[in-house]
Amino acid sequence: MKKQKGFSLIELLIVVAIILIIAAIAIPNLLRARMAANEASAAASIRTINTGEITYQTNYPTTGFAPVIANLGGVAPCTATSTTACLIDSNLSGGTKTGYVFVAAGGAALPNTTYTANGTPVTANRTGVRAFCSFEDAVVRADPAGVGGITAPLCGAFKPL
Repeated sequence: MKKQKGFSLIELLIVVAIILIIAAIAIPNLLRARMAANEASAAASIRTINTGEITYQTNYPTTGFAPVIANLGGVAPCTATSTTACLIDSNLSGGTKTGYVFVAAGGAALPNTTYTANGTPVTANRTGVRAFCSFEDAVVRADPAGVGGITAPLCGAFKPL
């Protein structure tokens, strides 16, 4: 009788079962790590917006803080004006970056003496859990509910990072 070469069906099923168990453990950890990375990037982006707003106010004192987030950026090659200040990258000034949507708006009257910057997850509990916000005091705050502070009084109620 000849001896057969290869693996039996039971051996293959055991290997597949082990791979599925490892995947069931690893994939949720990978998703949590990606959300944590998105949140860290969002907090850094709010800091970047704060720096851009302060620089914008210094460069354009008659306007004050930037009326909208698009005024802080510009498409490369960028020429600095009050509508495209070239202070932040074009992805961030477009409003979406690394799973978060960003909005920054200046006050109602010129010169803008106030602004509010918000970063909220594109998909809650998938691209991020917390929202981030800041206003003219330049302190980044986190909203654990993921909603974000639309105005300075709402944002001021959240915990500073």
